[in-house]
Amino acid sequence: METKIPIAAGFLAAWLLTGTFGVPSSVSAEWYVAGAVGPNFADRLTGISGTNGLAGLQAPDFDLKNSVSYGAKLGYFPEHGWIGIEGEVLQTTPHIKNLGDIPGIHLRLTTVGMNLIARYPGRTFQPYAGVGAGLVIAHLGNSATTQSDTDVAGGWNALVGLRAFVTPYVAVFTEYKYTEAALRFDQAFGTVGGFEGTYHAQQLLVGLSYHF
Repeated sequence: METKIPIAAGFLAAWLLTGTFGVPSSVSAEWYVAGAVGPNFADRLTGISGTNGLAGLQAPDFDLKNSVSYGAKLGYFPEHGWIGIEGEVLQTTPHIKNLGDIPGIHLRLTTVGMNLIARYPGRTFQPYAGVGAGLVIAHLGNSATTQSDTDVAGGWNALVGLRAFVTPYVAVFTEYKYTEAALRFDQAFGTVGGFEGTYHAQQLLVGLSYHF
C-alpha cells in the first residue's frame, strides 16, 4: 500500500500539471495514456559529502543496484501535431550496495515529471525525443547504519523513443531515458547529520499506449 500511494498521488499531480498549460479543448487534439516498464541501469551516487553536523566530510561514491522501473504517462498533442507535452510518474528501487563490510541501504525513487516531446506524426511509426523536469521523491530505508529519511528534489531527464501503432488507437513503444537529480538525506544518521550526492540513471522502457 505504501508503494502505491506515491504513484497514485504522482500521477494525479502529473495530470494537474498538464492542465496548467492551458490546453484548449479540441476534437482535433490527441490525448494518450500509457503504461511502461523496463530495466533501470543506475550509475553510482556521486559527489558524496556530509550534511549538517557532518558538513565538510567526503566519502567514496556509492554503488547502486540495477532495478526495474515502472509507471504511467499522460500525453497531449495539439491537432495531432509535431510538438506535445507529457506528464509521467515512474518508480524504481536502485538500492545502495554494500560498502565493504557495511550493509547496503534500501532506496526507492518516485519521479513525477513533465516532458516537452517532439515527434514525427506518422500513421504507423512515430520516432520521438524529449526533455523534461520534475520532482524526485527519494526514500532511504532503515539499515544498520542509517535511519529512514525522505528527500524531495528537483531533477531532469532526456529521452528518445519509437512508437508503433498496431491499431488506430493502440500503440506499442520503446524508450531510452536518462535521469539526473541531486539527493540530500539530512537525517540519515539521526541528529549527527546526513549525506548528499548526485543520482544518475539510464532506463530502457517498453510500453503500451491508448490514443483518443
